[in-house]
Amino acid sequence: MRILLGCDTFAPDLNGAASFAKRLGAGMVQRGHEVHVLAPASRAHGAGVFQEEHEGQTLTVHRIPSYSWPTHPWFRIMLPFRAKHHARRVIRQAKPDVVHAQSHIVAGRGLMPLAKKAGIRLAGTSHSMPENIVQHAPPHTPQWFVDRVVAGQWKSARRLFGMADVVTSPTRSSAEYFEKMTGLTGVLPISNGIDTSYYTPDFGPGEGNRIVFVGRLDDEKHIDELVEAAARLDPALDAQVDIIGAGEAREKLQAQARELGISDRIHFLGKVSDEDLRKTLTRSTVFAMPSRAELQCIAAMEAMASALPIVAANAMALPHLVREGQNGHLYEPGDIDGFVAGLNDVLTASRSGGMP
Repeated sequence: MRILLGCDTFAPDLNGAASFAKRLGAGMVQRGHEVHVLAPASRAHGAGVFQEEHEGQTLTVHRIPSYSWPTHPWFRIMLPFRAKHHARRVIRQAKPDVVHAQSHIVAGRGLMPLAKKAGIRLAGTSHSMPENIVQHAPPHTPQWFVDRVVAGQWKSARRLFGMADVVTSPTRSSAEYFEKMTGLTGVLPISNGIDTSYYTPDFGPGEGNRIVFVGRLDDEKHIDELVEAAARLDPALDAQVDIIGAGEAREKLQAQARELGISDRIHFLGKVSDEDLRKTLTRSTVFAMPSRAELQCIAAMEAMASALPIVAANAMALPHLVREGQNGHLYEPGDIDGFVAGLNDVLTASRSGGMP
């Protein structure tokens, strides 16, 4: 088949939706399909059509003109009022048998009505919630305006995803929430998934105590809770924290670490290659995820494939991954003492062979 993926975020962006689309596209090529991707232009690739290699496979990526969001330099957006224009051109070039929209915001806004009208099989996957999207609004945006935007986005999601032959979301909880907010039914929970053969679990005691976080450095990830928890850990544990990812919250988190006197133990590694990510996970002791808005959390799944226990917030999809006392611990969002207790239990257990 010829498959066209419609993405508002795609590699080299570092987030769950971008990672999913990249791996899905590569997996489909590996199975003999031809994959095209409609995605925003990036610093690495300007506007145009490119043969790009992802996960060892070649995808045809149609890069659409995009612009940096003023308050979030990493985030690039395609112009909504040009969505159908670009979608029409890409559909004409790709001649897809299937369109798979990863979002209703811009890519889906252009692709889904055109695919429906042309009788092209249409799938849609919900990777985000409008409540998360509005966190990218400029500072001091009035709450009434934010609420109106959220309501409008859910209405748009209902209209556009309602055109699809099938709608999916990464977990049962995210599927149920999507159904609740849109009124649509029959949303299928299908895990994003990872290829575990790429990861190297290490069941040995390891060297030292290393906590790792992977994700965007945004306020919605609540990484400040991890920095605070690290400061409260027993200094005798000499716990080192590796933070992988980029985002506008980095300077604020670095300042927090300095104020708490632990800047020598908080290591901001920035964006890293897939190979270096996997090496960091293998050498780590525990994976920490304080975010409350994960619809699945691919990063946590990668950590699990690397044999890491997880200490995570008891919110959204994370309880689907963490079995209390078996492969990690859950703490109530905002409960720093509970976060510390979970990390401490794993770090001290590691000295005697780790959690079962």
